[in-house]
Amino acid sequence: MDSGNIAWAVTASALVLFMTPGVAFFYGGLVKAKSVVSMMMMSFGAMGLISVLWVLYGFNMSAVGSAWEFSGNPFADFGLAGLAGGESANADLLGVIFGATFAIITVALISGAIADRAKFGAWMIFAGIWATLVYFPVAAWVWGGGWILSLGDNLGLPGVIDYAGGTAVHINAGAAALALALVLGKRVGFQKGMDKPHNVPLTLLGASILWFGWFGFNAGAEFLAEGMPGVGLIAVNTLVATAASILAWLIVEKIKDGKPTSVGAASGAVAGLVAITPACANLTPGWATVLGVVAGAVCAIAIELKFKWGFDDSLDVVGIHLVGGLIGTLYLGFFATGTGLFVGGDAGQLAVQAIAAVGVLLYSFIVAFVVGFAIEKTMGFRVKNEDELAGIDTIVHGEEGYKLESV
Repeated sequence: MDSGNIAWAVTASALVLFMTPGVAFFYGGLVKAKSVVSMMMMSFGAMGLISVLWVLYGFNMSAVGSAWEFSGNPFADFGLAGLAGGESANADLLGVIFGATFAIITVALISGAIADRAKFGAWMIFAGIWATLVYFPVAAWVWGGGWILSLGDNLGLPGVIDYAGGTAVHINAGAAALALALVLGKRVGFQKGMDKPHNVPLTLLGASILWFGWFGFNAGAEFLAEGMPGVGLIAVNTLVATAASILAWLIVEKIKDGKPTSVGAASGAVAGLVAITPACANLTPGWATVLGVVAGAVCAIAIELKFKWGFDDSLDVVGIHLVGGLIGTLYLGFFATGTGLFVGGDAGQLAVQAIAAVGVLLYSFIVAFVVGFAIEKTMGFRVKNEDELAGIDTIVHGEEGYKLESV
């Protein structure tokens, strides 16, 4: 690795790590004033826990020797002592930290589905178990030589495209979020319009940090490529798909509710970022723009499903990350450069994209539901209704987000 690659690897890793505080701000602004600390702490708790687990054994699990291994051996190089002493330690350890940032934010994303009603200790136990049983193995399936990466070869079809995590990050987190929303049940008084964001500027700040960091998220892996040839395309697609998604969300919001909102703009940005994640290196900018329009419009509608179907996904993790991840992953089957159905390929690309998406969705949902249900029935995952109404910041953390009265 030359100095430019090294510098970009460190910068990209820092950008992606910064995205998790971005998630904390984005989610924190959307909840009640009396649960903002709890909401943000779930993201910061994930930063602490998942970083340690990744270094101890998660990185070892994220690569496999054959397509049909479940994961790598977690104890093969426990604590990475061997890797740190190897001949290529510099490049390898940069890969470790970059991978860690993806694991951290994937777990943090889930927390938005259980806002206002989850115990912090139970969340941390869930986060550790889910990361171990789901994220670390799925990372191996998608990027580390596992069955998803090898799916096209085994079926005689094009390879699955998931450049930066449509399946491993967004579908994975969105499916787990749906499972936890079902396990914990609805908030007290759940109905449309029950809670307004308590701090819109905080949400906009979070969305801005996410968009900023997403350039590292999408283009970061290019430090492994000599000359980083794909960075320009990835950066343009990350910009234009997100921008188009904002516009589409606002148009749908105006038609549907009569007013375009700043929270809608922030949500549209995140929806576009989610959708372009798997596709950023495999679309022309024109098709990336169309993807942004589709993602923004569909996700703006999809967030209403929780009211129609009766599950309380507090901050729309399902409507944005699961739906947006599915859109971006499947869209490649139609428009991936050279292999998409409408741009020189056939239905093979769509087939492998769909198999990968459904496989990750089902596995993550089932494991998250079982683990969440077990925690709820043993130590309890949800706070008492009276604690939810009183505000869980003081109950769970003994803190308040704002001290407004005069001293």
